[in-house]
Amino acid sequence: MNEISLPSSAEHPIEPLRMTNTAASVFIEILVLSGSHLAETNREKEFVIWLAQRDQNIVGRGTVGFELNEMPWLEKDAALMKQFMVNVIHGAVNKSGWHILDYEPGEEWCHNTLQHFLTMIQAFKAEDIDEQSYLDWISSDDEDEYEPTVPVGHPKCNQHGVYLSCLGCIICNSSM
Repeated sequence: MNEISLPSSAEHPIEPLRMTNTAASVFIEILVLSGSHLAETNREKEFVIWLAQRDQNIVGRGTVGFELNEMPWLEKDAALMKQFMVNVIHGAVNKSGWHILDYEPGEEWCHNTLQHFLTMIQAFKAEDIDEQSYLDWISSDDEDEYEPTVPVGHPKCNQHGVYLSCLGCIICNSSM
């Protein structure tokens, strides 16, 4: 089971999103499709790549849950990145890029789950940002199996048009 939640320190807790492995894969893939279409700045691309690294086909089933403060937030651009995530969610609700998928996500489930995630993103407060999570994520580590964390130049998959993470294309990986 994969769980996405507000940080435990959140002032007004919202019920976490709990998803099966298949549901979590669909959720992440539709966010990455939407985000890859919308991202323009390097920081926006980093958010999409961070999401794309939640690729269960590579990192393992049931391991992609997270608290929102683990995302690559920085205090200096938190409001901009929060708005970007709202736009990414709206794009996913509007099926941005779904034609690329080799399956048809359940619209009602996606809508309900994305609305829940939107509520969580909107409730996330700047004081809950853990910039160390970003610094740990973005920094190269000699022990890392995959490098670099953010591929140089922010390349996209030639076939699917999504940003590549250090794990490759999340859509290509799902059809392996």
